[in-house]
Amino acid sequence: MTVNPDRGFRPGLWPTIFTIFGLVLLVGLGTWQIQRLAWKTDLLADIAQRAAAAPVPLPAELDDLKSWRYRPVTVTGRFNHAAEMAVHAGRGYHIITPLIRLDSGPPVLVVRGEVPPDGRDPDSRPDGQESGVVSVTGIVRLPPYPGLFVPENDPQANLWYWRDLPAMADHAGLQHVAPIFVESVETAKGGWPRGGVTNYTISNNHLSYVITWYGLALALLAIYLVFGWRRPPSETGAKTGVKR
Repeated sequence: MTVNPDRGFRPGLWPTIFTIFGLVLLVGLGTWQIQRLAWKTDLLADIAQRAAAAPVPLPAELDDLKSWRYRPVTVTGRFNHAAEMAVHAGRGYHIITPLIRLDSGPPVLVVRGEVPPDGRDPDSRPDGQESGVVSVTGIVRLPPYPGLFVPENDPQANLWYWRDLPAMADHAGLQHVAPIFVESVETAKGGWPRGGVTNYTISNNHLSYVITWYGLALALLAIYLVFGWRRPPSETGAKTGVKR
């Protein structure tokens, strides 16, 4: 039996190095996304469990902030409507008003709800400017980070595009404020602001990322195997119709 030395799997050194590096990278990314998928799944389940819990009084001091996010709470005090702020939110605004608490806790920035574009002026919704002592039931939200394409806030002009808690506290003349927002679930008198703006939807695309990275790894391996398989010149010529 004669062995044809031109036939066999001979991919070459550099393609092999490139393929090994690529496979390690792609498989590593896929495995990392599996871990992220497990983390995101647990996070969503935890948020759902917290959101379904009964409201509890907001403590004066919050130590572990992450354990309080999406927790329903109640807080009592008086609104400082003179320091009201309107944050751009889609086609309208979210109204944020400091609540001066009656207990020993620091003031809380309450997201009272949304108003339409023509509802930014407080005079357009006088019934909603509640005076006296109020009890707010809402959802705890941690301060967010601004998106890449979100405009800069202009506190001097009272123009807000994202919830910058320190800047908002300073704008309201508050030296010490609770390190969270409370999003009210209740609608004010007169219908505005309309509460219940909490968004519980968190994207979970990690499974598609897992499929993508592992799929690319399989594709790279297939290309490497096809590329590395060498056929003798006689077979190549016969398949392409070249006469020798």
